[in-house]
Amino acid sequence: MTKIEAIVREEVYQDLLDALKSVDIHGITVSQVMGCGTQKGYTRVVRGSKVDINMLPKIKFEIVVSSDAFADEVVRIIRKTAVTGQPGDGKIFVYDLKDVIRIRTNEHGVDAIN
Repeated sequence: MTKIEAIVREEVYQDLLDALKSVDIHGITVSQVMGCGTQKGYTRVVRGSKVDINMLPKIKFEIVVSSDAFADEVVRIIRKTAVTGQPGDGKIFVYDLKDVIRIRTNEHGVDAIN
């Protein structure tokens, strides 16, 4: 089992969600997050003073899949959908999972995510 976390630009949210659903990914957790990196942020004038905004709004997708092949497909879809070629496109993190437990039924492993 594999967990994929992708932190992407806000504007790709709906396109990425649609692309994942098109390959039958329905177990998705989405969070609004803030982050910084090579994009560096921007300067804004607030109440007459310049303020550096370093933490930018992003969207974080969390997806758990049962096989490495499916994980590779999900990563490919995220890369294809979220790329603009500019700094700030985001990151994808891939983790091996030891176990998953469905609380309601106490199912473990692949049975808990299917």
